[in-house]
Amino acid sequence: IFSIVVFGSIINECYVNKDSQHPELLCIFNENESACSYGIAVGLIAFFGCIFFFVVDLYFQQISSVKDRKRAVLLDLGFSGFLAFLWFVAFCFLANQWQRTTLTRGFSQGADAARAAITFSFFSIIIWVVLALRALQRYRLGTDMSLFATEQFGPEPGASYPGYPGGSSGVESTETYQSPPFTETLEANPKGYQVPAY
Repeated sequence: IFSIVVFGSIINECYVNKDSQHPELLCIFNENESACSYGIAVGLIAFFGCIFFFVVDLYFQQISSVKDRKRAVLLDLGFSGFLAFLWFVAFCFLANQWQRTTLTRGFSQGADAARAAITFSFFSIIIWVVLALRALQRYRLGTDMSLFATEQFGPEPGASYPGYPGGSSGVESTETYQSPPFTETLEANPKGYQVPAY
């Protein structure tokens, strides 16, 4: 939402006429086209990145491969950190150019939009740092059992599977199995069965 506010306010109201004698549209940030372009670009990158990672979060539990989950979390961590840096640069750049801007009558019309873009650039830094910390926490929990369904495996690679609970009550018994399944003693030639001669 913050990225929409930033690039939307820059696109809609930060390109203004300096005065009636200059009909071309100028960027309100000290007439520096780079400032407006950078704010729009970072806002659009953040917006589409949010959509992508929202979809990844929706399907995260359905990713069965541990390596793919790790890649998704690392991509989220890297992208969040990168966007926090881009928003920091955007905030500093826009605030610096706004400080150098001489407000004429034409420029004063877009002053509120310029202030909104600067303010929400600052808020975006905080949001993306929080998202990066969340992704880092998720990465650290990657070996935790709550992230990956591995409760069916034993605690060690060579450990055997636990026994099936005995009785109809569902309470585990301490007794072991009497004999392994499918190892009953069978007759050599059951009745009515002829062993083929080859």
